[in-house]
Amino acid sequence: MAKAKVNFFDLVPVISEHITTEKEGELSVIAFPRFRSKFMLKYFVPKNKPSIIRIRLEEHGTAVWDLIDGQRTVKEMADALAEHFNHEANYEYRIATYLQQLQKQGFVKMLT
Repeated sequence: MAKAKVNFFDLVPVISEHITTEKEGELSVIAFPRFRSKFMLKYFVPKNKPSIIRIRLEEHGTAVWDLIDGQRTVKEMADALAEHFNHEANYEYRIATYLQQLQKQGFVKMLT
């Protein structure tokens, strides 16, 4: 029996367990360990480099990130962000592309 193809907009993004979120003013900052293994942290992180990597998200990235709650679908997030993106053409595609990039980098997981 063939598996039905899942529409990306029906998926629910969930922040990966190794990611933490901080705030810098209005912007979100995602933070994660340079390596997950204590051995790797001890022996492979240069002395002058932090063991935690921080990425400050810009305004649109923060708006999307702040809606990732493990409950909303991509479609529900896009609907909630319509005003933020001023209903510009293809804003849903921009949100989906951004979430796919976050998934590819391991920052979020997509649940069915």
